Amino acid sequence: MARNVTSRRVLVSTVAAWFFGFLIFLPILWMFLTSFKTELEAFAMPPTFLFFHWTTENYATVQGRSDYFHHAFNSVFVAGGSTLIAMLIAVPAAWSMAFAPTKRTKDILLWMLSTKMMPPVGVLVPIYLIYRDFGMLDTRAGLILILCLGNLPIVIWMLFTYFKEIPKDILEAARMDGATIGRELVYVLAPMAIPGLASTLLLNFILAWNEAFWTLNLSTLDAAPLTVFIASYSSPEGLFWAKLSAASTLAIAPIVVLGWFSQRQLVRGLTFGAVK
Repeated sequence: MARNVTSRRVLVSTVAAWFFGFLIFLPILWMFLTSFKTELEAFAMPPTFLFFHWTTENYATVQGRSDYFHHAFNSVFVAGGSTLIAMLIAVPAAWSMAFAPTKRTKDILLWMLSTKMMPPVGVLVPIYLIYRDFGMLDTRAGLILILCLGNLPIVIWMLFTYFKEIPKDILEAARMDGATIGRELVYVLAPMAIPGLASTLLLNFILAWNEAFWTLNLSTLDAAPLTVFIASYSSPEGLFWAKLSAASTLAIAPIVVLGWFSQRQLVRGLTFGAVK
């Protein structure tokens, strides 16, 4: 029996949703506003919200001091490359664990998940020395490799969860019709799991885009993505809040636009299999 929902309850729920949504969005809004302030106004107490002298000087300074498009290209290349390689590895791996499990499958899944529990700083020194000896420091290939390996457990776990929701009878019917494993993956499994594949791809891309620890420690200039671009405005002399906000706004703008246009697909993927 459906529960009667009053207009008052709808109003309260709507106001509460907007309130908490505003609280979540407030730091981004404040960063955006600060990027148009002078350094003096950025430190002003009490802070000003809208009524201040708006200026684009910070953006001009940021672009003049650092090549934004160089860092943005590195971010797109590294995040896209690591996501693509991770998906190519994770799809067949998740397929085998979901539809051809062995007695070791659960142990392997738990082992992969356990690797995310270790702080990255615990393996920084050996990885740094390996990268130095193989000439992979400050290279896009080096960043793609480490970000791919770092996010691979999450990608496999997400795809494994999505694939488990697909009925095995459909795949068995395809095999009876003579479909090979490759055709089964491409023509049967992939179309049915598009929401899950899309959300996994988007989340992996966002994780790679926002990764700061490895990019700050393994790159300096040539392969430096936008995370290094932002960190360059933190110096021993202090934090230049207005310029730091301008750099951060430029860094998150592409990913915010991507998330905005793909939010429907992202939500569909995150709820894939949750509702029968």
